[in-house]
Amino acid sequence: MAIRTAQSSGRNRRVKRTALPQSDSTFLLEIGTEELPSGFLPNVLDELVMLSKQMFEGSRLKVDSLKVLGTPRRLALVVNGVELKQASLMEEVFGPPKSAAFDSAGNPTKAAEGFAKSQGVPVAHLVIKETPKGLYVCVQKQQKGLPAKRVLVDAVPSLLAKLHFPKAMRWNDSRVRFARPIRWIVAMLGKDVVPFEFAGVRSGQRTLGHRFPQKKRTRSPEAGWTIPHASHYLKTLTNAGVVVDPNERRDLIRAQVDKLAKTANGEIDPETRQELIEAAVFGVESPQAILGTFHQDFLSVPKPVLISSMKEHQGFFSLIDDKGALLPKFIAVTNMPWGDKKLITKGNERVLAARLKDAQHFFREDVKRSLAQRVPDLGQIVFHQKLGTVYQKVERVKALVGWFADTVGRPELKTECERAAWLSKADLTTGMVGEFPTLQGVMGEEYARYGKESAPVCHAIGGQYYPRFPEDRLPATLPGVLLAVADRCDSIASFFSVGMVPTGSEDPLGLRRAAYGVVRLVTETPLRLNMVEVFTQSSECLNAQGVPCKMANSIQESVAFIIDRLKFFAKQTSNLRDEVMEAVIRVRPADCCDIFDLLTRMRALQAMALQADFEPLMIGFKRAHRIVEKEQWQEVSVDPGRFIHEAEHTMFRSLGLAQRIVSEAVVQQDYEQALRALLELKVPIDEFFGSVLVNDDSPAIRANRLSLLAGIDRVFCQMADFSCMPSGG
Repeated sequence: MAIRTAQSSGRNRRVKRTALPQSDSTFLLEIGTEELPSGFLPNVLDELVMLSKQMFEGSRLKVDSLKVLGTPRRLALVVNGVELKQASLMEEVFGPPKSAAFDSAGNPTKAAEGFAKSQGVPVAHLVIKETPKGLYVCVQKQQKGLPAKRVLVDAVPSLLAKLHFPKAMRWNDSRVRFARPIRWIVAMLGKDVVPFEFAGVRSGQRTLGHRFPQKKRTRSPEAGWTIPHASHYLKTLTNAGVVVDPNERRDLIRAQVDKLAKTANGEIDPETRQELIEAAVFGVESPQAILGTFHQDFLSVPKPVLISSMKEHQGFFSLIDDKGALLPKFIAVTNMPWGDKKLITKGNERVLAARLKDAQHFFREDVKRSLAQRVPDLGQIVFHQKLGTVYQKVERVKALVGWFADTVGRPELKTECERAAWLSKADLTTGMVGEFPTLQGVMGEEYARYGKESAPVCHAIGGQYYPRFPEDRLPATLPGVLLAVADRCDSIASFFSVGMVPTGSEDPLGLRRAAYGVVRLVTETPLRLNMVEVFTQSSECLNAQGVPCKMANSIQESVAFIIDRLKFFAKQTSNLRDEVMEAVIRVRPADCCDIFDLLTRMRALQAMALQADFEPLMIGFKRAHRIVEKEQWQEVSVDPGRFIHEAEHTMFRSLGLAQRIVSEAVVQQDYEQALRALLELKVPIDEFFGSVLVNDDSPAIRANRLSLLAGIDRVFCQMADFSCMPSGG
């Protein structure tokens, strides 16, 4: 059954608001709660869409469209065109096999009579049906559809019980778990209430409006609003002071904050804009943006600190000028569109001033000690109970990043890379990072700059945690990239060495994210690093610190882990096919894993596989490959003096030319050239098989021809294992 979804979480889809048609086939469900955390709402609204579709489909009730709405105090579902009665269901109940139910004369046996009696039908109503196991007797029963209202009485509580939240609670004797206590439930089909009880709350048609009373209204917020008809839901909530549609709230918030930013001669900080808008969308029921100010003195505190203080503690928007400098102004989105704006603004300014004073205090105290002076303190911070302290991790990363600088041919960066690594975690000991954990690295860069460290060192410290998520930016400098790779590789090697490997979907240590970051950093910079050597170096650093290795093959397992993330990355970014990736990975030497090289080959091979002449080439190659594989032929030395057919000479010359071109192209990483050379072998291979019988009566001639085929196999394998590729490309 196809259900049109008008809106899910409201995060991306925009739906034009229209009045819902008045119809007895409109179903409304609203779950009223105490304030839900804004971060819970997007996912639970998405889940409500999915579960609602499943509920209607499983209940055999067709619907026209389905729409979810929500605010911090309510989750709502509006369904139009609900079929008012279930579709009838023909049910088949199978019994014994025909051979056991009827004798050779076709008369029913006791087995048939017993089955018919158990189903409450005469034997004459038994039907013989073909099944995968043979002929069986069955009873066909028509289950008449029930009224939709009756079906929903049982179905809706089951739906609500399936909703998941990051954290849930129990608050009464019902023992129901939900994100926050449920205070009211509205469930209506047309003008009728769908009666049920969930979490000790009876459903009805009374909802609550905005928590705070509107101006010129005498109605108490707790008096509630009666919804006369399911299709009147939006109108009722609007009258109650609630903008229940997340998309409408988003549009209002964007318009309001942009207007205020323009009034302040600034613009909203682009780094935090979208995140704060989404938080505001799911944090208020009726948005009203206000513009406030703070004292100029606070601008002496680093810009990232002020932005984080406003964002994380208050959910305020920061404003910057056309040069990117922070303005002493902020925008807050309140839940009071009819309150005293001046009073509300003053209150928010007072709260923010207290926060900024705390941040200013942390900064002034932190800079009393340099990062270098703080490094020994890392010996008091445990990285992991099996892996020692953060200080030990810093020592390992320093050694690894210095080796990186030499390996990538930039020894002049070694000193700065090592210095950045040495100072990279020192900001963990500061009061500022203790208060704002998201500023680790950011504050390291600020304090390094305050301590007169070189610009490359400062930038590297600030860039070490990038990318923080799949689409995030990379560090801006090469030392930053090298430090970011070294930090992640050390974490992977360390946890793998003590057997703490991600399993299933679980990844509590963030190692998959770290490996994905390594893949992006290496392939997009790009860096030419042999990951086998990288993890060997990491293992040696761990051994030097006396960390016991509990995983004998941890180096190869770490490499395999990186390759797995490479495949995930390649599929996401380049839509590479599984067989293409496997073909390239199979020819990787055990002692080498250059993931930039692997990705380059994969992309070139997929482009080749899409060409029209690839399929015919594969037919000839696979014929040669199967013969060599069947004979387990290893010898590739060919004697041209034993050739009989011109096709053998042509094949030999073409193979020699292809061997030279492919070998040189692979060294130069010109894989398009290598693949073009392989495509040139199609005609010689076809002519060879069309003119030459490999299994000649002469053992010497047969061996010579097998060696020629082995040469074909060998030259193709310089690029990839083409036996993985389907003949169709």
